Amino acid sequence: MLTVRELNRALLARQFLLERKRLSPRRVLEQIGPQHAQGVESTYVNLWSRIEGFRREQLTRALERGAVVRSRPLRSTLHLTSARDYALFHGAIRRGRAEWWQRTTKHRYDGKTIARAERALSRAGKAPRPFSELVDAVGGDRFLANLAAIRLGVATVAPAGTWGYHGFEDYVVGPPPADRDEGMRRLVRCYFGAFGPATIDDLCFWASLGKNEAKPFVEELELKRFRDEKGRLLLDLPHAPLVPEDTPAPPRFLLRWDNLYLGHASGERDRIVPTAFRKRVYTVNTVMPATFLVDGFVAGTWSHERGRVRVEPWRRLTRAERTEVEGESERLADFLSG
Repeated sequence: MLTVRELNRALLARQFLLERKRLSPRRVLEQIGPQHAQGVESTYVNLWSRIEGFRREQLTRALERGAVVRSRPLRSTLHLTSARDYALFHGAIRRGRAEWWQRTTKHRYDGKTIARAERALSRAGKAPRPFSELVDAVGGDRFLANLAAIRLGVATVAPAGTWGYHGFEDYVVGPPPADRDEGMRRLVRCYFGAFGPATIDDLCFWASLGKNEAKPFVEELELKRFRDEKGRLLLDLPHAPLVPEDTPAPPRFLLRWDNLYLGHASGERDRIVPTAFRKRVYTVNTVMPATFLVDGFVAGTWSHERGRVRVEPWRRLTRAERTEVEGESERLADFLSG
């Protein structure tokens, strides 16, 4: 059986939030999984909290060179992945996403219509274009354009997604997707390596998969089995790290929608968000606040004002905790102002 604190430390270790790593953004993303990229500054802050000596230009260059790709590999939401994982994740989820899109929008198209739209989008998407031009290329049908984009895979092009840029986004059609089975195997292994020990329900929530889609690929693996304190079955990769629950966890600052908070189904989020704070993190309008961790768990919010990072704790901090938080907030302020 694993305690909440043991699960907390395992998650922090795998997300590089116990100890920063001196790795490139590309390599970090391949280990922690796709990083939410709806908010541009969020990706930079959340990687700063994980990478030793991280500088903004590292991620900007990776996006400009295509080593890191900004696309929609999970939950129909913009995320960062490595270029290698882009093709693998796209191959894994594109069929399910396309079916979901037609089902939820109630727009059904026959095979010939979809094939024509894909050909048109493929030609138009060879060069960066606003999405409105991709819609025009398929005849002005936005629903059809989105369906073709899901099936082909499109990604934003720098400067979209880079620090300080808030203009229009241009898109291109990405490289061909990987074989679905190959992509699913990578997706499942990536998930348990980055968020395990976890349940199949957690995996399906994170990747927007049905259980029947995920189960065959989970069963291929020789996974370790645990129980949590509520008796739920947790699965994990055989050699994935488990960290003692008394391992010190330094304060860490995160900006909105970090996948640390979205890597598990709602019933298992106590490993990072205390029950008393759940409604403050997972708000009704989904506008997740900027948060900081103390002793591995969410402890409050923060804001950047006039060159300073101001914190609003949700619980009483000890003198030692406050000193550590202040030190980390000063380092964050330097990063944001640099």
